[in-house]
Amino acid sequence: MEKSRQIGLSWVTAFKLVHQHTKESQRLDSWVSSTDAIQARLFLEDCRKWSEYVNPLANSSCAPHSKRPSSLNLPFTNKTSIHCLSSNPNAQAGKRGSRILDEFALHPDPHTLYSIAYPGITWGGQLEIISTHRGAHNFFNQLIQEIVHSGNPKKISHHRVTLQTALDQGFLLKLKNRLSPLDPRYSMDDATYFDFIRNGCPDHESFMQEYMCEPLDESSLFLPPSLIDPCQYPSQSTSWEYSFSQAARSNNDFFLGLDIGRDHDLTVFCLLENINDVLFTRQLTCLQNTPFHSQEEVLDNFLSIPNLRRICIDQTGLGRQFTERAINRYGQSRIQGINFTNTVKESLAFSLRSALENLSIRFPCEKLLRADLTAIKRKTTLSGNIRFACDRGKNGHADRFWALSLAIHAAQQPTSSHHFISIPKPSRSHAGFSF
Repeated sequence: MEKSRQIGLSWVTAFKLVHQHTKESQRLDSWVSSTDAIQARLFLEDCRKWSEYVNPLANSSCAPHSKRPSSLNLPFTNKTSIHCLSSNPNAQAGKRGSRILDEFALHPDPHTLYSIAYPGITWGGQLEIISTHRGAHNFFNQLIQEIVHSGNPKKISHHRVTLQTALDQGFLLKLKNRLSPLDPRYSMDDATYFDFIRNGCPDHESFMQEYMCEPLDESSLFLPPSLIDPCQYPSQSTSWEYSFSQAARSNNDFFLGLDIGRDHDLTVFCLLENINDVLFTRQLTCLQNTPFHSQEEVLDNFLSIPNLRRICIDQTGLGRQFTERAINRYGQSRIQGINFTNTVKESLAFSLRSALENLSIRFPCEKLLRADLTAIKRKTTLSGNIRFACDRGKNGHADRFWALSLAIHAAQQPTSSHHFISIPKPSRSHAGFSF
């Protein structure tokens, strides 16, 4: 079964399993493989609760043998048991009876787990594989593709339950029975709840995989989640962001990347602090539909940081005059304009990827930043050239990605010590833009 996250599948699977073991005809044990020991105990706790409910309806000779089963075993008086195992595939060896491989795709080695679990049903029982997807190249998805496109040679009974399927079958009503009336989900209809879940995901691809049973093909992403996740600050961390005064007191070097936008795209300032050769994001400022003179004022605030060694600005198109004015005021030792040719974009993008691979960058666990990082697609033209592209949406055009790339590029350039002198701004009457 391909399934959405958090739709109650483990709960009803536990019920079905207990119901089977209360039958007098049940002769085989059941073996449940969970992703870890905590999940195994939680599943067995669900079984125990269902056994207490089913007990009054069951033949007394088939009722659970004990109200206090062992932590990983629930015995019944018909001499069968439900066993919950660790994720170690070898735990499946030498055991007969039905198998349930829960969250199969999340196991460290699904292929080996299947190989050892399958022979256990030779003498009877059935094998159930239940999981959310975890990538297009996972063995779980290989089984699904074999069923759908290769004639189903293993004769597997295939089921698919997306979030939409669950909602169509009354999931939200059941969820509301467990919620407080004060919970914001209590007043939602199916469509509103669907959007609520989708908008809470870090990006569209994650939503499609976790809730709509569409495996994420990481090979199509320039920066797959497996590279992004280790470099994020903890999701609850709020101490990463510096005020300008905090940055001014630091003895470390700072670097700024600036991607210029105006009406359709965002202007993004990304400030990095170098601590022992690891670049920590200290500010991520996004401006939309902001006049250029106001954008200059924001840049002035960043340039008040004495140890801000270099700023790399996208000077393509709208950014050319902005960059020239910044160089005239602060000098080429601190300001560098970058023309976004295909070759330059390739260099910037691969520098960001290298920083992720080397774990030499840290950034906030922010939904829109993550969406920008996963939005970039690498495409090869007919002439063999590499292009980096993404769709333009209401949150910009991967502007956070390019600002972060520019900041990393700034940090890679040689710098020298300098004495900071604040230069007064020219009169606004002589500072107009000609865009």
